[in-house]
Amino acid sequence: MLMTDEWLTIIEHAEELTKIIATSEVVEQYNKAHTAVYSNEDLVQEIKVFAALKERYEEVQRFGRYHPDYNIVMKDIRIKKRALDMNEQVAALRLAENDVQYLFDEIGSIVANSVSESVKVPAGSAFFTDSSCGSGCGSGGSCSCSA
Repeated sequence: MLMTDEWLTIIEHAEELTKIIATSEVVEQYNKAHTAVYSNEDLVQEIKVFAALKERYEEVQRFGRYHPDYNIVMKDIRIKKRALDMNEQVAALRLAENDVQYLFDEIGSIVANSVSESVKVPAGSAFFTDSSCGSGCGSGGSCSCSA
């Protein structure tokens, strides 16, 4: 592939967009939330414990209810997840992650639509986005949209 003026312009615009995103308020809030979570040693330790418990959970899931530690692991992981979810710093980080993801989804849609209206862009979770298609286009034809 040859480098043309058109490609150079695209690369320059992409670099400019990257700088704008990196300095945006949404990303700054994410960075603050991330720093708040991962600078707290107690919270980092809780996250490591949860990660280890998650590995144990995956092992137990291979055998399901027949695993001897099934009930214990299921109870422990629910308790630990609830404790992490209720932590204000973790909740703030999750909200900030969602905001950054929404920003990326919006930018992806804008870029895709600037190329062509027929470009399909996977974006976000269908459960949390506002859509005129009540049940979604993947619902086997029961969608009411015109796609």
